[in-house]
Amino acid sequence: MPRPTQRVATFGTTIFAEMNALARQANAVNLGQGMPDFDGPPEVVAAATRAVNSALNQYAPGIGMQTAREAVALHAERFYGQRVDPNGEVLITAGATEAMFAAILGLTDPDDEVIVFQPVYDSYVPNMVMAGVTPRYVTLRPPEWAFDPDELAAAFGPRTRAIIINTPHNPTGKVYSRAELSDIAELCQRHDVIAITDEVYEHILYDGSQHVRMATLPGMAERTLTISSLGKTFSVTGWKVGWAIGPRDLVTSVNRAHQFITYSVATPLQAAAATALNLPGTYFEQLQADYQRKRDYLIGALREAGFGISAPQGGYFIMADWREVAPEGIQDDLQFAQWLTKEIGVACIPPSAFYRPEDKPLIRHYTRFALCKQDSTLQAAVARLQTLRG
Repeated sequence: MPRPTQRVATFGTTIFAEMNALARQANAVNLGQGMPDFDGPPEVVAAATRAVNSALNQYAPGIGMQTAREAVALHAERFYGQRVDPNGEVLITAGATEAMFAAILGLTDPDDEVIVFQPVYDSYVPNMVMAGVTPRYVTLRPPEWAFDPDELAAAFGPRTRAIIINTPHNPTGKVYSRAELSDIAELCQRHDVIAITDEVYEHILYDGSQHVRMATLPGMAERTLTISSLGKTFSVTGWKVGWAIGPRDLVTSVNRAHQFITYSVATPLQAAAATALNLPGTYFEQLQADYQRKRDYLIGALREAGFGISAPQGGYFIMADWREVAPEGIQDDLQFAQWLTKEIGVACIPPSAFYRPEDKPLIRHYTRFALCKQDSTLQAAVARLQTLRG
């Protein structure tokens, strides 16, 4: 019998698949995976339908439809003052996940090192393993989720090729400040390192937090690849439409990998992406207001139930300390998530999935809740969580 390849032998099943299966089995309210249970803007869905009915159903250019690339470039200028040439500095990808994989394949060589902040989104490190790249970890420590500047500086070395910055951050909700990004930028320039930024939650911000785009900082335009996507901002996670923005040489290298991963992205959905990105400013303002309301409601309910809360500055997750609500005998975040799902009927995600094995104890008292749900879903979860106080 053929043996399994070593490249993927250690990966196993993602924590999202495991907890979704358990939630279905337990008939739990699912606040686990970051997937809205409501649809995207009607005008964006209608644009996709029109595109299908207009015979836009064959391959798009590998680099992306012209209209989609132009919309990404206009969005960058509109919100960040970032001037981007859609003809060579924008690549349309199958979501941010594929953009990240193509970036790691296209911008690194085997035995290079890439710096990541943990908790680290679960696809980054497997991407590196498949590319033969070594991750170097820098820890964000609760409850402020700050990093140690000395630890970060020590992570840079002669083999460092890139650093990945996810802001707003999944799972902590941290929004990197301009000062923090400037410190990272200085190290990137000193060591000639590429910054790869994952900014999929760029429009979901709380309490007046500001998202700063790394590529707009002095000296960083020529060494930053900016990744984002349609899914989170427009609640169409199943469409898997993302993009990468950067200087022509970086985008060309990423596209060389992309062309042999997916080649091109669904044509009618790229057409709808152009409609989405050109929605009026009122859409983005209402998006923030709606998520602020959902965040505040769920934080209040979790605190009332007895959780310790680290309030997110952005994104749509809440990290909660469960030590005051768990029954005796619960030892770690995985046990807690399984217990809460099966016994209380609310599914969550154990964040140790975002840590390397030796650092999992750092996060064992936390769990992650997703708030990207209809009000009725959040209310149903809260009704069950209230039983914890008894």
